[in-house]
Amino acid sequence: MYGPKTAASCPRPSTSPRWADTSPAAPDDRDLPHMRTARARHYLMCRPTYFDVVYSINPWMDPAKPVDTPLAIAQWERLREVYLSLGHTVDTIDPVPSLPDMVFAANGATVVDGRALVARFRDAERIAEGPAYHNWLRDNGFSEPRTAAFVNEGEGDYLLAGDWLLAGTGFRSDPRSHDEAQEYFGRPVIGLTLVDPDYYHLDTALTVLDEKTIAYYPAAFSPGSRSVLERLFPDALLATPADAEVFGLNATSDGYNVVLPQNATELAAQLRERGFNPIGVDLSELLKAGGSVKCCTLELRRDA
Repeated sequence: MYGPKTAASCPRPSTSPRWADTSPAAPDDRDLPHMRTARARHYLMCRPTYFDVVYSINPWMDPAKPVDTPLAIAQWERLREVYLSLGHTVDTIDPVPSLPDMVFAANGATVVDGRALVARFRDAERIAEGPAYHNWLRDNGFSEPRTAAFVNEGEGDYLLAGDWLLAGTGFRSDPRSHDEAQEYFGRPVIGLTLVDPDYYHLDTALTVLDEKTIAYYPAAFSPGSRSVLERLFPDALLATPADAEVFGLNATSDGYNVVLPQNATELAAQLRERGFNPIGVDLSELLKAGGSVKCCTLELRRDA
């Protein structure tokens, strides 16, 4: 585990993923506006032991296409290794044989200030994931996790940005879940409407880079939601269609290191220009089910 570090001193993976900055130089005065600070994170992940595509609940899923489960496991293991090499803590939940999408741990809950609001899934194929995540959270230091009353697909649709919870709706989470989350967490919830079914969860169209900085794909949002994002985050990074299509925004950030799909090359260049360290990984097999880096990663925020 490491404490806060500057970009110049942050640890790197032992085997450099694509784009990782492996030769950091001491910053000069010109770098100061873009200095970034990494903060160690605590993640929950689920090994894709039973990963498969046997039904279709989003446009990415085609049961007719073959799935290479051993490859999915190897790609997931690489993601986990990257997190560990960056100094993050990674816990794992045991996969359940009948739940092939349980690998997408971000959907299992939203955890903020030591409080856990457990998902209530829209689709019958995933409903049993909610109790599995509820039980894990209850048994691992979250004494009173609450299961959402309305459809709420966890960090798939809820992303913490500073003091705000950005909350997606339009395809999965019920807009009534926004009020529920605001009452439960005592934080302002900013509702955002998704309009493109390819980007059915908020975390497929937007990523939080630090407390004041996000990246997003404007075409995935309604005009009103785009206006809200422009007001709240005037300096946001805007993803190209090409980067959105490879799930480049389904990423995680510790404030400096940004782990994202390796094919999102234009977004990686933007991140580097803004002082972040993009680290590319290959989760192409999991993308067959409409998931990537962030989908596999639930952040456990214990401190109020």
